[in-house]
Amino acid sequence: MDTSHYKKTVLVGGCFDLIHYGHIVFLKKAKKQGDYLIVALESDDNVRKHKGRNRPIHKQSERAEMLRSLRMVDKVVELPTLTGYNEYLAFVKKVKPDVIAVTENDLQIENKKRQAELVGANVIVVVPRLEPHSTTNLIEKLGL
Repeated sequence: MDTSHYKKTVLVGGCFDLIHYGHIVFLKKAKKQGDYLIVALESDDNVRKHKGRNRPIHKQSERAEMLRSLRMVDKVVELPTLTGYNEYLAFVKKVKPDVIAVTENDLQIENKKRQAELVGANVIVVVPRLEPHSTTNLIEKLGL
């Protein structure tokens, strides 16, 4: 994936199952860190593994289409089912971002810092988690 013609490429990752206010704030702030925002979108299998058997609500292709409709998102990469650190690292090496943007409580922040170091990127915490704006909270409120 050649992004070298952009001044500064930003990579974010996640499930983005039900797009909500917290996602919008995060993506806007991530985009401000560079010129080209790439979203690495988790596979349905990985979402199910980490969020529970009733997730995702939307299939990966539907989540990708929703993200592509947001003006701050330049590219969505629909990830295959990745099983560990080395597979994610290979993806990050392929993208070669200048910045990896995360929320402050990202469970993978230490892994992302190591990956960023290996590709010469910076990890930037762009926003604290905006409780109660989470997909899990929305699902609970809606009784899904």
